[in-house]
Amino acid sequence: MNNKPVVLIGGGGHASVLLDILRSNKRNVIAVVSPHDVSERSIFAGMRVLHSDDDIFMYSSEEIELVNGIGLIPRSSLRKNVSEFYVSHGYRFASVIAPDALISTHAILTDGVQILSGAIVNAGSTIGCHSIINTRAVIEHDCHLGDYCFIGPGAVLCGQVNTGESVFVGAGSTIVPGMKLGNSSIVGAGAVLVQSLENGQICYPARSVIK
Repeated sequence: MNNKPVVLIGGGGHASVLLDILRSNKRNVIAVVSPHDVSERSIFAGMRVLHSDDDIFMYSSEEIELVNGIGLIPRSSLRKNVSEFYVSHGYRFASVIAPDALISTHAILTDGVQILSGAIVNAGSTIGCHSIINTRAVIEHDCHLGDYCFIGPGAVLCGQVNTGESVFVGAGSTIVPGMKLGNSSIVGAGAVLVQSLENGQICYPARSVIK
């Protein structure tokens, strides 16, 4: 494990979850970057707060690692733009793996991935750079996820699912084996995907009927 100090980018909900995991993993988080007030979240109490992205440059790329705590909104490029900007300046993004996540020794995790509590990544699967596997999500055997994907809490990707880049899979959804999801495609929360999606396509779940 790399023991360089960490600067966390973002001060919202996703960043707070990552900070919890980083502390559990005994990483030294020396600052959080947020233009907004983070004082309402007790987890940030006592931390050094940098209010501009440019403040990161007070640390050299050799002395710190970054963690991207910006949450992902479908088809928003903010998270990707931030990561690519700092990578272009020589900074490295640390991966964040919760201690209770179950990761096969035969899975491949690339730079900057984030695997949250209770998530499972099984044998033969590859998780692309800067992708988020959220709480209790399941990535079954031989799945291949592109870069900057988001797999929501409790979502299940059955075996041999392949995705492009920037795919969003909503909370509690299920993707049956062998499906292919094109770049920037979206699977809505609670949906069951039984056919592949082309680039940019959206799978909507059935709407609830309350009587």
